[in-house]
Amino acid sequence: MSSYLEATARQRVAALISDFTEFLPPAKEWTSPHLPQLNAPVSFDDGVVIGRGIIDGRQVYVAAQEGGFMGGAVGEVHGAKLVGLMRAAVVHKPQALVLLAESGGVRLHEANAGLIAVSEVMRALLAVRAAGIPVIVVIGGSNGCFGGMGIVSRCANTIIMSEEARLAMSGPEVIETANGVEEFDSRDRALVWRTTGGKHRYLLGDCQMLVADDDAAFKTAIVQAMQDSVQSEVALSLAALEAEQKMLTARLQDFGSKTEPMDIWAAMGIENPEDIAMLDTDAFLQMSASIRQTERQHG
Repeated sequence: MSSYLEATARQRVAALISDFTEFLPPAKEWTSPHLPQLNAPVSFDDGVVIGRGIIDGRQVYVAAQEGGFMGGAVGEVHGAKLVGLMRAAVVHKPQALVLLAESGGVRLHEANAGLIAVSEVMRALLAVRAAGIPVIVVIGGSNGCFGGMGIVSRCANTIIMSEEARLAMSGPEVIETANGVEEFDSRDRALVWRTTGGKHRYLLGDCQMLVADDDAAFKTAIVQAMQDSVQSEVALSLAALEAEQKMLTARLQDFGSKTEPMDIWAAMGIENPEDIAMLDTDAFLQMSASIRQTERQHG
């Protein structure tokens, strides 16, 4: 068993993708034009690895964000590499685009350039889907996936997470800074994972697949997501968007008054929500399947 959580971006690509060819490798020295002006260090790949390769005999285009460089934050060059990869995917039609996301969001050092980059990434991702190419996002790094990249991820066809992964719009420290510790205590790690972690996101329907923190488990899930995409609509349609809005409206009505994730889990029909944290992935998925079957039976 090899931990995805503890790996670097390049190690993740090596574990998941065979015959990988990198576009704009470090030797090309595409670095941020903004960071040197702030006396900040640069990275020769600007914190993201992009290229093409093979998974389970299928060609995929892949991007992997490096959480070890500025938390995987998106700057101008970082974003341009993602956009370039996605535009190339539209032209060359791989069987999927896989994004190994690990990011705190926009790189604040680059201000508007980072914000614009994230918006361009989002538009490029939707163009990939419109071209009939499924977009699969994998989240399992220690930095989680927050801010603009959290939004980008929710634009994908499939999100795969581990229990240790985190996904949200605003990070815990951002919420605490804006609204005070009474609103959200970022030092309460158990609360952070209950609120943004993989199990909660899976129960809410924000991610479609939950796996153990293991490279092989993530790879199997990616292959399954590619197979499932053959039988489903890839492009974002108006009907799909309306269904998403209907789901979010129902969620707000059912859980909008609750501030503790365990209260939400109890409202879903989970008898002992306090036990969720102790369940391994298989046991948790079995429990979730039982809950969803009960929901279907009751309409």
